[in-house]
Amino acid sequence: MLPISGVTPIQTSQISGTSPTAQPGALFAALMRNAMQQMQTLESKATQTVDGLITGNGTDVHTAMIATQKADLAFEMALAFRNKAVGAYQQLMSTQF
Repeated sequence: MLPISGVTPIQTSQISGTSPTAQPGALFAALMRNAMQQMQTLESKATQTVDGLITGNGTDVHTAMIATQKADLAFEMALAFRNKAVGAYQQLMSTQF
């Protein structure tokens, strides 16, 4: 059985390609790039486990389902973030000065 790991906050030192004196938008862009890479990693792991289940290469149903659910949750979170960002942008653009 696989251990369940908790969500840990991301430190700026964990984000590749950033420095403390980076421009404000650069840190956000690096954070988003890192999140997308993690989402792609979860997606490829889910694909590998499902392929292993289908071909009978020693992957059990539980492992495949857990990997698929992790990838699905990461995608849903990214989609929710995108929708919030688009909504905030649209609200900002409709503000009259």
